Amino acid sequence: MQKSECHRDVQLRNRVTDNCDQRTSSSAQIKHRTIVQQRKSSSSTSSPESARKLHPRPSDKLNPKTVNPFGEQSRAPSAFAAIYSKGGVPCRLVHGSVKHRLQWECPPEKLPFDPLLITLAEGLRETKHPYTFVSKEGFRELLLVTGALEKAVPLLPRLIPVLKAALVHLDDEVFERGLNALVQLSVVVGPSLNDHLKHLLTSLSRRLRDKKFKEPITTALQKLEQHGGSGSLIIIKSKIPTYCSIYC
Repeated sequence: MQKSECHRDVQLRNRVTDNCDQRTSSSAQIKHRTIVQQRKSSSSTSSPESARKLHPRPSDKLNPKTVNPFGEQSRAPSAFAAIYSKGGVPCRLVHGSVKHRLQWECPPEKLPFDPLLITLAEGLRETKHPYTFVSKEGFRELLLVTGALEKAVPLLPRLIPVLKAALVHLDDEVFERGLNALVQLSVVVGPSLNDHLKHLLTSLSRRLRDKKFKEPITTALQKLEQHGGSGSLIIIKSKIPTYCSIYC
């Protein structure tokens, strides 16, 4: 009997010891994992990339969403970006201390509008620098050259769908660039734009529901009426009945 009881005591002590060893080993593993995670977290937060996110540089405000030409892109470049990188847009961005400007390879008035004007209009949908600036400023400057009317009017059937794509874009800044480009085009081609207005006004009508766009869209419609004449007013009223003529 005594031997049996002693044997049971030894087995019980062995089980207790095994359980303690298991708990100690488990605790050590958890502690090790915690230390590793803390080191990883400390390493990531101390990296230059994380430091830039926590403390943005002043230049980040001037050049938002800048493209890193040496970094790996998560997706294929857009059509405009690809054309620009291959020299298909004959101008380059010149960084200034106060504002940027474009430097053309030759005087813009000597450049053919087809397909350059359409390419620049397609670039209005870009969301990264320098493409955003190059496209909007290039489009504006090209329409300022002598003879822009004769060069732009034949391109309207191809240009309007591109502008429409910018006006229906979900990005607010893309929409604003498309709206400004539409007004700039209206100043140049005048009543020639009227036949294409109906394709653009639906998106403007939808954006009017957004209070922050009510004023700029109203101003744009007034410019369209001013340069498009009485014919443009009829078209605008048919799509946006609440619009009030500038001559009322």
